[in-house]
Formats: sequence, C-alpha cells, structure tokens
Amino acid sequence: MATVETIQEKLKSVTYPGFSKSIVDFGFVKDIDLNGNNVTVTLEITSSAKEVEEQLKEDITKELKTAGCDIVQVIIKKPAAPKQQSNSASGKNIAPQVENFIMVSSGKGGVGKSTTSVNLAIALAMQGKKVGLLDADIYGPNIPRMLGLEQSEPELEGSKVIPFKAYGIEVMSMGSLIDQGQALMWRGAMVMKAITQLLQDIAWGKLDCLVIDMPPGTGDAQLTLAQSVPVAAGINVTTPQHVALDDSRRSLDMFKKLHIPVAGIVENMSGFICPKCGEESDIFGSGTCEDLAKEYNTEVLANIPIEPSIREGGDDGKPVTYFYPDSATGKRYLKAAEALWANIQKFNDDGLIGNDSIQPTMPAGVSACSTGH
Repeated sequence: MATVETIQEKLKSVTYPGFSKSIVDFGFVKDIDLNGNNVTVTLEITSSAKEVEEQLKEDITKELKTAGCDIVQVIIKKPAAPKQQSNSASGKNIAPQVENFIMVSSGKGGVGKSTTSVNLAIALAMQGKKVGLLDADIYGPNIPRMLGLEQSEPELEGSKVIPFKAYGIEVMSMGSLIDQGQALMWRGAMVMKAITQLLQDIAWGKLDCLVIDMPPGTGDAQLTLAQSVPVAAGINVTTPQHVALDDSRRSLDMFKKLHIPVAGIVENMSGFICPKCGEESDIFGSGTCEDLAKEYNTEVLANIPIEPSIREGGDDGKPVTYFYPDSATGKRYLKAAEALWANIQKFNDDGLIGNDSIQPTMPAGVSACSTGH
C-alpha cells in the first residue's frame, strides 16, 4: 500500500523538463493528499507552458503507478503574481504584460554581454518560462545575427511592431528596425525615447520575463529603463581581467543607486576549453569575480569559458545553449538561468522589487542635465 513517504521518494525521480533537478529538489511539490491508494499531488510552478504541465503530469502519474497508486491526480497551480510596482518616482510601468524585467549590463563593451543575454533567455525558455529578449544596445545591436534574424523584416499589428520568434522566445532589436550597418549618432534624449518605444511600441506577449541587453556603461539607456519599468534583477557581465573588474564595479554601483536587486555576475571568457583534448586553461585568469560578488552581496552565476562552439553559434545564429545543451558551456548557462530565476523569486518574496524612491545619486557639484537624466 502506498504511503506519503514512498510517494515523496518516488517524486524525487521526476525531473523538471529541461533540467536535471527533481520537482522535489526545486520545491515545487506543495501537497500530497493520500486516500487509500488514490493520491492527489499539488505542484506550484512558475511556467505557463502547457507542454511543461502535460509532461509533468505524465511523468508523475507513471512514477506513482509503480508505487501502488491506483488513481493519480496532479493539480498544477501558479504562484501569486508579485505586486507590480515601478522603481520610478512617477510610478510608471509602461509594459505591464511582463512580470519580470531583467537588465543585463556591463561596465565596458566586448565582454560578451549579448552572448550572455541570448543564452540566458533561451535557457529560461528551456526551463518552461515565457521569455522575451530585447536588444536595447542602441549603438551595437548584435542579437539579430546571433539568432539568425538579420534578414528578417518586422511586421506591424495596428500601431505596434510584432516581435520575432526564435528558439522559443520573443525577440526585438533596434538592429531590426534600422538599415543594416547604419550608424546611430544619437544624443541622450533620442536614446531615452528609443528605449521607451522598444518597451511600449512592441507587441510583447504575456511574459514571465523580459531579458534586456543594455548598451555598455552607465548612462541614459539604463536610467530610462529603471524609470520606465520595475526592474526585477540586474546581471553584470565581465571578464576575469582586473581592468574589466574596475568597470564592473561601476555597473554594480549603478544597480545599487537605481535600487535594482543584483541577481549575480557572469564571468565570461573564464578559461579556454581546447576542442581537441577538452582541457580547460585559464589564459585570462579565472575566479577573480568571487571577491567582487561578495563585495556587492551577490553571487557568480556562471564562469563561461572560451569555447569555439560559442563563437560559431553566435556567427551562425545557432546559440550554444539550444544546439549544444550538453556542452560545458551549455550546462553552465542552464545552471546560471536556474540560479537567476531562484534569485528573482527571492527578490519578489522579500519585496525588493518596486522601490518607489529611485533618484540617481549625483556626485558633489554635478546636477542633472536639462533633459532630466
């Protein structure tokens, strides 16, 4: 005869689709109601994808039948949506159909920020989330090429632009809205308007999260985003060299001043994996971000190595996490996405999202410019 203990043990064998951890390890099992050999299992998951729900019901039923259960009922609930607030003093949220906004930023260019944004977005989608990816890097929009969308033309639905679909995520980029190779030489006011329109004038669906690839640095784009929507989490992307870490401190300090919870740091180019022997060598150093993470009370989400498949995937529009999920890099992105989502849930539970007193701290003797930023 089945017992609650044996059922609990059996559920440890049911993995969440796309991951190696079980639904018990994730904490998704909320209740087990046993009546004779009939059992009702209640889960609470964040995914809105029907295929994830169906897969879980099928796997749970199959596993519990082997435990002697005659009738298995699986109830899947969604956690209560966090109260949407804005980080801005005006209380604005110009894209309320998105539950969580994730700002991916870096103190300098060339550290792999767009690659990180693409692969984290896809990893979150592989976990069953409804994910959007916004390429807000006004001056260097590379995401269309990374997703094989560089020849795609956007379509309109009424007055809004329909986002592209690629690898299970919704995507839009400034690079898809201008002529290929066109240089944008915009002042702050134009950048601020562009960020607002990318949030407001794109027909984003109802998303669990929108990953936003920001321009490098700490300027108009970052401030406009924080004043337009409640940013759930900030991610800093850097490389192991100390000169890059100096710039990372500026990016992390920006999150602090904008009252954006820091979900973690991604250390890119962290070692080189030889494609012939598989040995990993720390050609640029590795692990230098650990002290930086402690300094800002956060964690290192992933140490991403230099691996030829990353470069090839970026150039050919075939992201490594989607096409090579079992590679060393693919596994690290998947693990990073898992940790990122856990941190976002914690921020929501702790009420850290939605500080209504955001005003950037200006250095002594410096005042805001006439455009209000």
